[in-house]
Amino acid sequence: MSLWLLAYAGLGLFSGFCAGMFGVGGGAVIVPILTSMFVAQAIPHEHVLHLALGSSMATIVFTSLSSLRAHHKRGAVLWPVVIRIAPGIVLGTLLSSQLASHVSTRPLGIFFAVFMCCVALQLFFNGKAQAHRELPGTVGMSVAGMVIGGISALVAIGGGSLSVPFMTWCNVKVHNAIGTSAAIGLPIAVSGALGYAVSAWQQTGLPDLSVGFLYLPAVAGMSLTSVFAAPLGARLAHSLPAATMNKLFATLLLLLATKMLHTLFA
Repeated sequence: MSLWLLAYAGLGLFSGFCAGMFGVGGGAVIVPILTSMFVAQAIPHEHVLHLALGSSMATIVFTSLSSLRAHHKRGAVLWPVVIRIAPGIVLGTLLSSQLASHVSTRPLGIFFAVFMCCVALQLFFNGKAQAHRELPGTVGMSVAGMVIGGISALVAIGGGSLSVPFMTWCNVKVHNAIGTSAAIGLPIAVSGALGYAVSAWQQTGLPDLSVGFLYLPAVAGMSLTSVFAAPLGARLAHSLPAATMNKLFATLLLLLATKMLHTLFA
């Protein structure tokens, strides 16, 4: 167990840095690698991806707090936007995490891989939403929040790959969009972790030290280190051009998604 805790801690460092730097949520990195780790630990195949998704959401609670604090210090978080979109975020995330528990491993893995490929292509080609309008009203923000929260729960990310393009499309400056996305990641992570914990309450065959689909050793190991790495990533996001790093990260996402599919279907 001690070696696995060290592995979880290393994954937390890497995923936390990526979450702060790219605003796409540490789950993009955590889920594929954690899935492979769980397979290596002989956790039942039908639970490995769900446990990876749930544990990722729980870890993002701590990562998002650290990343949020770093962006807030730089005045990048638009709190009125967070308050308006949060109710839809929470509802969409809770519903979607319940849905995920009823979807089998392979279809869920395919959905995750396809979504990560879309994110990777967006990063690789530096795709940016062109500003066309202002932020919508309360109803529009609630609908946007439900969509962002719903998809984020299915792929266990903090929502940045959806919320950042949405906000920049609505004439929000990119640094404000990234900072606000970090704040939005908190209600996504809290409600998602709660949903994955509750939805698997009656599941059998889960490993010891699990709370629903949250595997506590993995959550603890990743959380302890991710909170230190997220501010470093956020600092770089405000000080360095990220075009080359985006391409490298996009390549990594494609490799991780491919490796996860191979693990699930092998």
